Amino acid sequence: MDKGKSVVAELAASLSDVRVTPRQNPKPKSFVPSASFYCFSKKAKPRKLVSLCLGTLGQHLEDIITDISEFSAYFPPHIKLAVLSIARRRRLLNDEVLTSLAECSWEILDISGSDVTDVGLATVANVCSNLRAIDISRCEKITTAGVSEIVCHCPSLEILRCGGCPRSEFTARRCLNILKPKLNTLEEDSWEELDTLDIGGGAESLRWLVWPKIDDNSKETLATECPRVTINPQPSPYDLSRSKVPVEALASVPLDHFIVEDIDPKTWAVSAAPRRPVAPPNPNAPPEIPIAERFRLAYVEREARLAPKRAKRERQQRRRAERDYMMNDINARSVALAAQASRNLRKS
Repeated sequence: MDKGKSVVAELAASLSDVRVTPRQNPKPKSFVPSASFYCFSKKAKPRKLVSLCLGTLGQHLEDIITDISEFSAYFPPHIKLAVLSIARRRRLLNDEVLTSLAECSWEILDISGSDVTDVGLATVANVCSNLRAIDISRCEKITTAGVSEIVCHCPSLEILRCGGCPRSEFTARRCLNILKPKLNTLEEDSWEELDTLDIGGGAESLRWLVWPKIDDNSKETLATECPRVTINPQPSPYDLSRSKVPVEALASVPLDHFIVEDIDPKTWAVSAAPRRPVAPPNPNAPPEIPIAERFRLAYVEREARLAPKRAKRERQQRRRAERDYMMNDINARSVALAAQASRNLRKS
């Protein structure tokens, strides 16, 4: 007990010089959230189960891409579009994959930087006639024939992205006459007998053209003959015609960004193959044979292995030649028959 009292007394003496000041409540500061705050809260949001499943599917897409037509029929349209976006980012998109996933309810199509050709694009244009935004930039295998199919079968096309590589730039310059709306000259007794599709032509619904490296001549031609088409709209709430610029018409945002927005970007990140560790050379190991000597030894071994077969083939060809000579030459045949008859006489 005395020992406990002494300890308490020592603590009281040591704390006698401590001054305690009352805590002051700080003034409330106005909290202004920054842009990073919203980004953090957005990233912290848990991903949907469908997005997690698509991420797992996308990581193994190379293993199932050849058989994708067999099970893609069971996918709903938005899942097919997500698989298409992942395949494009993993450099796996071609005509076969595109036609296997095509759905008539699609309104956007992003095939930029893919191996899609005019054949695949024409097939999709016939199936997806409700497309209003298409990105064909950096597609080296698409020509004016593919763009013509889009304009012909997609009357609701409002946004077109092109250019990005020399081949695509050349295709875009040659497609100016296809994109310009035009009136066809028709002769009928009454205007009621005319069809709307026969009167007009070209991309009549086109409003936004994303072509980052457009040349001055093409830009002037479009501005003169297609004043309603806005070229390379800037990220602002309204364009010059006081109409709101859609996100799909902004070059800084991928066309299919909102489709894969909730999917982990690691899904389409193609990692390089790990380097194999190189073992240090063994001083006691025999010297490595040069590549030329390896080829020589392999040739000698092959010749030795094929020599008996070649000798057998030569003997067969020689016997066949002798038989043919005996059958075709009368003198040789008579000599052979005489020799055979003499042998038979000796045996008898």
